Amino acid sequence: MGKEDKIPHTNLDYFADLTGEIKTSDKSDVDEVGKRIKRLRQEKGISLDDLSNLTGFDVARLENIESGKEEPQLGTVMKLSKALDSAVGRLVSGVGNKFYSITRKNERKQIIRSSSATSKKNVYSYMSLAPEVQGRHMEALIVQLEKSEEKDLSVHNGEEFIFVLEGVVSLTIGSETFELEPGDSAYYLSTTSHFITGKTDKATILAVLYE
Repeated sequence: MGKEDKIPHTNLDYFADLTGEIKTSDKSDVDEVGKRIKRLRQEKGISLDDLSNLTGFDVARLENIESGKEEPQLGTVMKLSKALDSAVGRLVSGVGNKFYSITRKNERKQIIRSSSATSKKNVYSYMSLAPEVQGRHMEALIVQLEKSEEKDLSVHNGEEFIFVLEGVVSLTIGSETFELEPGDSAYYLSTTSHFITGKTDKATILAVLYE
């Protein structure tokens, strides 16, 4: 075995530099997502009761999301975007006004910290990598996962691809659970129940969501 054969397939120093630390978001980030949901719902003339019937989320929870009191997970946002007949990117990071996006490392748009619907414990933080593209159907994100024992399973339309950059990730798809390490990836249909969390205290992934 030559020297080059002993080099790991992933350069962890490179990935650490790529991801960095996602700082704790301030309250306005959460408010903004809720405001987008409320604005879109009102534009379409949909009541909270109607949206509750479409999504299965109770009215009180929807009010908390719209007011910024609840930090919605991505699966929740995707379910709301489907019910509101809108691209998820419009709710996550805005409409966008360009046909392309070049995002420098220091220009990534931090979004919010998402919490469990039951315990309100932080589950992950994420940053959008291409918020400027108008009419996009994919959302590319750097996601920093936090370790969680709760399994808040998500089911919604679309497809997801994840690539582990740092740490160890626990991914549940249907009845199976997988441990993924740096360099491992997964592609699955979002209509299958799924849940992802950090197996280690800190784990970072690249996630691409497609509607």
